[in-house]
Amino acid sequence: MIYPYKGKTPEIADSAFIADYVSISGDVKIGEKSNIWFNTSIRGDVAPTIIGNKVSIQDNSVLHQSPDNPLIIEDEVTVGHQVILHSCKIRKGALIGMGSIILDNAEIGEGAFIGAGSLVPQGKVIPPHSLAFGRPAKVIRPVNDHDRQEMKRIVREYVEKGEYYKSLQQNPANSE
Repeated sequence: MIYPYKGKTPEIADSAFIADYVSISGDVKIGEKSNIWFNTSIRGDVAPTIIGNKVSIQDNSVLHQSPDNPLIIEDEVTVGHQVILHSCKIRKGALIGMGSIILDNAEIGEGAFIGAGSLVPQGKVIPPHSLAFGRPAKVIRPVNDHDRQEMKRIVREYVEKGEYYKSLQQNPANSE
């Protein structure tokens, strides 16, 4: 469901895939070839949420903000299942592992990898191209070539999955 909120209506690129049972409200922008998966909630009723191109927000995730503190997700970011993002910045090419929580004013650097189940507390900065893990998250090591290849594969595969599912929405007779 797409809901306006106090004069703001979500802006969603035509090429984006929005799964069933997703709720998006208010001041939200979603870029080209991004994909938002089942049962996700994105509320832009406190501050803007800006989602770049080729971003995957996976099932059961929750995206929200604090007053005057937007949530910004740059291009080619993967957000795993059941992630909470709240008024933070996720830089280009980062991956947020399943079940992680990223809080207000935290910043995840370009190409960084947050391990599953991690908690990135308010104001914490994870440097670019770092692997961080834990509660609270701590940098473990630099992202290596294998990590980078996997992160790129996941972005590519979710763009393809989104395109496939979008084609089914547009023409259900094409299902296999």
